[in-house]
This record gives sequence, C-alpha cells and structure tokens, in this order.
Amino acid sequence: MKKIVTALMEQGKGILAADESNPTANERFSALGIEPTEENRRRYRELLLTTPGIEKYLSGVILYDETIRQKTTQGVSFPEWLQSQNILVGIKVDEGLEEIPEVQNGKVTKGLDGLGKRVKEYTEMGAVFAKWRAVAVVGDGYADPAIKENAKRLAEYASVCQEHSVVPMVEPEVLMDGTHSAEDAEGAIIETVAIVCDQLQQSGVALEAVILKTAMSVSGKEAVGRADADEVAERTVRALKTAVPDTMGGVVFLSGGQSPEEAVKNLNAIARLEPHPWPITFSFSRALQSPVLAEWKGKDENADEAQALFLRRVALAIAADSGAYSESMEAFG
Repeated sequence: MKKIVTALMEQGKGILAADESNPTANERFSALGIEPTEENRRRYRELLLTTPGIEKYLSGVILYDETIRQKTTQGVSFPEWLQSQNILVGIKVDEGLEEIPEVQNGKVTKGLDGLGKRVKEYTEMGAVFAKWRAVAVVGDGYADPAIKENAKRLAEYASVCQEHSVVPMVEPEVLMDGTHSAEDAEGAIIETVAIVCDQLQQSGVALEAVILKTAMSVSGKEAVGRADADEVAERTVRALKTAVPDTMGGVVFLSGGQSPEEAVKNLNAIARLEPHPWPITFSFSRALQSPVLAEWKGKDENADEAQALFLRRVALAIAADSGAYSESMEAFG
C-alpha cells in the first residue's frame, strides 16, 4: 500500500476524480442539453480517459461503480485502459448521504453494509485505491454528532480497505456553501479533520497508507469580499498542519465548487508554501471537467476540442501543484 501511495503522490502528477454518481452526472448533462443516458455517460468518460497525453499528468483516476464496468468503443474496459497508460485505478465505494434518527439536521455517509465484498470485487477489476466522502458544514463544530459519526464510518471503511490491501482515500469535505469567511472555514477544517484523524488512529488504521482528500480554507460561495489565494493558502496549510499527523501518506485537494481558475490559483499558493510534512497534489473533479463538458455538449464533432481543453486544464493544475502557475497561462495555455 505504501508503494501505491508513493505512486499516487508522484511529483508532477495529479488524480482525476471521475466518480460522479449517475444522478449528479445526469443533472450536469441535462443543464447542457445532453441526453442523460448510460451510453452518453460512457462516451463522456471515454473522452476524458482516452485524451492523448493525459498519462503524463495523471497518477490515478477515481471511477464510479458504473464506470469501472464500462468499456471503450474498442471494447477495452476502462480499468484495463488506464492500466495500459500506467494510471492507477481508484473507485468510489461510499453510497451517498443519509439522515439517521440519532443525528438531527445532519447527514452521514452510508455504504458500510457489504463493503468488504464490494472492495474485493473492485480489486479483481483492477482498483488499488478507494474513496469515501463525508461532508461537514462550517459552524458544526466538535459537538456536532454527524461529524463524529462520519469519522467512525470513515475509519471503518479505511480499515476494510487496508484489510484488502487497498489504499483508502479519506474525504471529510467541509462544504463551500454559505457566507462564511475563510477564517471560519479554517476552523471547521481543523475540527473536522482532527476528529477524523484521531478516529483513524484509534481504529488502528495505518496513516502512512492513507491519503487525505480535503477542502481548502476558502470563503463561502455567497461571502462578500472573498479571501484571495494567499490568504486561502496560509489558512489551509495552518489548518492541516494543526490537524493532520506528519505520518499521513499524502494530502490531495478537492476543488469543491471553486471555479477552474480559482482552484488552480489557490493550489498554486499552497504549493508555494512548501515544504509540507506530507506530499500534496490535487484530486479535482468539476474544476477540470466543467469546461470540458460544456465544450463537448455530447457531440462527436466537438471531441477533439474538448480533449485538448481537458489536457490544458490538467496541465495548468500540474503547474499549480509545483507553484509555477500564473494567470497569463490561462490565456496562452
């Protein structure tokens, strides 16, 4: 598992989160006038995964249950294709959010039932790492029972993964929704991530074989006077150094509703504060895909332009991960 972590966190590469659930993918398709069918989802995923040159920039891809079972137009399974490009196969193993009676006004992530059996099946398909997402809202704090319940479930999922020699990517996402400040987000990340890391250690999970996927300390989407990249970076790094043990295998950042430009600016500022106790990179979804999906629109004649745009967005994220991004690169690629 340590070798897998090292490969995933390789300098100069990032991780694509292509694990949107079918309802989420369908919603994004419908907004652009793309028919929300299984075949169109397959076509879109093939467009992303077969983009020429992408193997230079991606160490891994997180797939969804439907995606890991799909094939290219030539009949090659997506996991086999990724493996042929030396890209590691990941899989989303949680089953979304649920409300439980003992947690009022809070949501926890489900999916523990039958998890071991599912993880075993996914490993047989080629998966070597697995992601589980939980969510927290700024302002919940230590006393919120949903955070504690989610931490317990994240630890149990991580334990199951490691029993099957699969690297767990633990994602306690502090949501960007609301009018909160970057300072508020910093506090929420410290509280949430500290509880999760403590629970992982109490459960005997080997942190060196875990990757933490985390939000950045950004202002809420509706906040007035949102924090700039330097402030986001300072608060993010301080929060993680406070909450995350140095033994963590790696830290990857989600884009979490940020625009593509905002996400890379903030990542770039975080990278410029290196060295950090753990290797860092990105695991973006919408920040990489939103422009690509809008360019493609479900039409084959747009595929080449969409793939070129995808490669460019990934390359910009890679530049940001090394602290070498500049806004002028947006204009000139």
